[in-house]
Amino acid sequence: MAEDRPALVALARRLGVEDGYHSALDGEWVETSDAARERLVAAMGFPGETERSALRAMSDLEEARGAAPARRCFDAETLLGDRSVFGIFANLYSVRSEGAGGRPASAGFGNLGDLADLVDLAAAEGAAFVGINPLHATLRRPGRFCPYAPVSRLFRDPLYLDPERVPELASHPEARRTLASPAWQQRAEALRRSDALDVAAAEGVLFELLRPLHSAFRSGEGDAADERRRAFAAYRDAQGPALVDFATFEALADRLEATHRERSARSWPAEFRRSDAPAVERFRAEHAAEVEWHAWLQFELDRQLDAVSRAADRAGLAVGLYTDLALGSSGGGSDVWSSPHLFARGVSVGAPPDAFSPQGQDWSFPPLDPHALGRDGFAFWRRLLDANLRHAGALRIDHALGLRRLFWIPEGGTPRDGAYVRYPTDDLLSVLADVSRSHRALLIAEDLGTVPEGFSAELQARGLLSSRVLLFERDDAGFLPSSSYPRHCLATANTHDLPPLAALIGDEDLVLRRRAGQIPDDASLERLGRERGIERRQLTRRLAADGWLRSEADPAGAEDLAAAVTAFLCASPARLVGIALDDLAGEREPINLPGVPPERHPSWTRRMRDPLPAVFASSRARRIFAAVPEGRRTSRS
Repeated sequence: MAEDRPALVALARRLGVEDGYHSALDGEWVETSDAARERLVAAMGFPGETERSALRAMSDLEEARGAAPARRCFDAETLLGDRSVFGIFANLYSVRSEGAGGRPASAGFGNLGDLADLVDLAAAEGAAFVGINPLHATLRRPGRFCPYAPVSRLFRDPLYLDPERVPELASHPEARRTLASPAWQQRAEALRRSDALDVAAAEGVLFELLRPLHSAFRSGEGDAADERRRAFAAYRDAQGPALVDFATFEALADRLEATHRERSARSWPAEFRRSDAPAVERFRAEHAAEVEWHAWLQFELDRQLDAVSRAADRAGLAVGLYTDLALGSSGGGSDVWSSPHLFARGVSVGAPPDAFSPQGQDWSFPPLDPHALGRDGFAFWRRLLDANLRHAGALRIDHALGLRRLFWIPEGGTPRDGAYVRYPTDDLLSVLADVSRSHRALLIAEDLGTVPEGFSAELQARGLLSSRVLLFERDDAGFLPSSSYPRHCLATANTHDLPPLAALIGDEDLVLRRRAGQIPDDASLERLGRERGIERRQLTRRLAADGWLRSEADPAGAEDLAAAVTAFLCASPARLVGIALDDLAGEREPINLPGVPPERHPSWTRRMRDPLPAVFASSRARRIFAAVPEGRRTSRS
């Protein structure tokens, strides 16, 4: 450690910047440089360029607050008693529907009507929950879509709206004519047939229906119309200034995209880059109808999601909907635009070099400033949790290690220039526990990767469920037995960052990584293919040893593997077992190639091959569900 900057080192430590970390590549200690310390403390608003300024900043800091009392989360024992259950998790946007019950199929983007169908199908199998990707509002750029890189984690993406479930459709002849017109149907059908998402085209088709429905909402007459407007007013009042800011951001983005071809606030004219700027106030007043339109979309999303949640309760799902909270928000998005004081400046979040990504990763979104969060009384953190637990029985916290520390990278630098910054874990967990209890919802921590010693145990002591993923649960000898899985966890075969089970047979993910340039040459591809073969043999050896396959030989096909893995996980002590809809469908292409930029591979845009009813009726799904023991089934609608 450099000894000539003791004040800077002390200030950095006080603010949570760690002295270094052990490299995942070779185990060597990587020291945080003084240059990184200066950049990271500056990102939190403290000067550290000289020893004198660092000392002055230290003297200005308030004494650290006492640790918050440990107040426990709503837990699985309270909800489930001694039962262990299973559920299905899906990438909702990728779902291909048939429009159950006479309802038209969604136009190329899985929506809340499809989620309602999925709930019914899951309930019929005895599932306790249906898990979905984050529904956060996204940038919706042509050719690019990522639910884990939102513009806001407080509000949802209107692409999930089901126009058939908007009440005004029944009484609005213009919208019904649009829905029935050959031109609209032709565009919608083209999106339905496509194997890839086209979010810009899907938005155009959807909004062509929704805009006249909003007009009908505003001008409708009668008791029902008055009641709808009263409900909207109540929702708007409950959401307060945050909704106004988000709706203003979206209206501004619409206008500036048309004139400047840019939805990111970072590229807007300077007069519009802050939500409290005079030019923004004028825009809000002059374009009140557009601002209201975006607020109405959020109101209708909230209403439709509430209806699906209530349907899950009626169907007997013991947990209900299980939603997902992404780690951060885009630097050019609504959350940062509306509350810039809560986000660190001049840095981004990422990960240090490791075996999977030797150069490290830069996720290109700004971190929340832990000290600003404290000055705010953790109000933003509470609002974030409330927004995402609304209508949910469980919430997955993506990259839960962020409750302890995040890896900050100075702007213009590389991951090798970054350092870990600590977060106020006790305070964050205390708010988390309080919100969890108020919503009577389970919390699932994605505590994967390089986990600080004791961190998972700390989360479990607070009542959070840990994450256990089959493909990671192994040692030098091979895969661990299912009996080794902890009781308080969600056990799954894979995640959205890992290939579906069927890809372990055909190595489709490796081929895609080679095509995208992540695997540099054919020799490397062959080596990884051999390693995959070893992995596959180790897995089948474990499944055979535990009695779920007849022999250690490779299974005859992907169906054998999926059924055996399901039985293996369900035999574990895990409270919750999650089955991927992609595995039920036998999908072979991964939904995401982590670390590959969108210009090399369009992650998140792959749609499912078969519609929901066909997936659940397939022989593959029937074999997988047959592997779920009766003791894990809870609902029968």
